[in-house]
Amino acid sequence: MNGLVKLNFEHHREPEFQLPIQNYHEFYRFYLTEHRNISSRRLHVFGSSVGVYFFSKAIRQRKPKYLAYGLLSGYACAWVGHFMFEKNKPASFKQPLYSFISDWRMLSDVLRGNLSLRDRSMDKISS
Repeated sequence: MNGLVKLNFEHHREPEFQLPIQNYHEFYRFYLTEHRNISSRRLHVFGSSVGVYFFSKAIRQRKPKYLAYGLLSGYACAWVGHFMFEKNKPASFKQPLYSFISDWRMLSDVLRGNLSLRDRSMDKISS
């Protein structure tokens, strides 16, 4: 009665991405793979939220220095997330426009409940 049991371990390979990526939809898929760490995501959302505050302050008070504060706070939080938690280089170094757009799209996905700030298993879109 001792039979061999064949175990089937499926290994799902990570998608291979070659920068620069020309298609934005494909870039966003890559972007999400670079933002899997929950602490990093939280820092990105915090930085983007502080950025929104300073952007609105720049408009209300008509002082361009607040635009700089918004960009600085957003990128500082994001880069800490990448270097300290993700252990990768921000995509903004190679594709700054797509990366900037994706920062806001990720914030939108978090606010709409598509991406979790608690546990990746709660994500509604693959990351």
